[in-house]
Amino acid sequence: MKTVFSTLLATAFVLAGAGRAAAQTAVDPHAGHAQEAARPAAQAAVNEKLPPDAEGAVAALKRSSRHQEWVDIKVPGSATTLKTFVVYPERKEKAGVVIVIHEIFGLSDWVRGVADQLAEDGFIAIAPDLLSGKGPNGGGTAELADKATQVIRTLTPEEILAGLNAVRDYGMKLPAANGKTGVVGYCWGGTESFNYAVNQPGLNAAVVYYGTSPSDPAAYAKIKAPVLGLYGGNDARVDATIPTAEENMKKNGKSYQPNLFEGAGHGFLRQQTGANGANMQATEKAWPMTIEFFRKNLGS
Repeated sequence: MKTVFSTLLATAFVLAGAGRAAAQTAVDPHAGHAQEAARPAAQAAVNEKLPPDAEGAVAALKRSSRHQEWVDIKVPGSATTLKTFVVYPERKEKAGVVIVIHEIFGLSDWVRGVADQLAEDGFIAIAPDLLSGKGPNGGGTAELADKATQVIRTLTPEEILAGLNAVRDYGMKLPAANGKTGVVGYCWGGTESFNYAVNQPGLNAAVVYYGTSPSDPAAYAKIKAPVLGLYGGNDARVDATIPTAEENMKKNGKSYQPNLFEGAGHGFLRQQTGANGANMQATEKAWPMTIEFFRKNLGS
């Protein structure tokens, strides 16, 4: 149900919103996951306790006072280095490290905005471009542009695991790190976050945003870290895989907390103005859950 605020604004901004939606669909395939005729809430006041949506990411990154840097992380056994965005929290104590796995679209400004918010909430956030070296002239997401969604499907499980392990090793060695590591992923990255929990026994926590669960029941026995799942209620493709995870995590005595947000669509954290307010409601519930989960398992 639309909020009173969005209802009042709808008439005033419907034409401008429709133009923005059409333009975003042309450059951002993810917009198709929850299309709307208008996006009036884009004019709403920014809630700095939440990650930005796709439209607000660049501005949020510019507003940030936190230390942001780009590093090249070497992957053992490979000539490729991962171009990686790192953000540090402003705190006196050492912090847990959270690896941020991007969507199928690669390392975008929005993913960097999420990383910055994780740093705001007290964690060292590390967001690698897993498409590094796959673009023209050895580039990554930026060079691939709209071909990123095709190329990302060529990554092998072994490549992804090697890259994430290299990022985790880098993070654990940082002087400001407390030795604990977690992972969070979105869409394609959500699936890979669950997979990383299967394949990295040293992981301390995994958060899955609307990513599919492992299909092999035997995989769940390997998981050591607790897993938090956050899903849109209107996302049947992904949600159909939740029961497999519930059954097998329970059978193996593992911690799995799935949360379904009614009315929200796939990609709700990125498109917070979608689904007639349900995406924002999901975001307002899911993000605090994420931070509480990481603080519990990585230290506050």
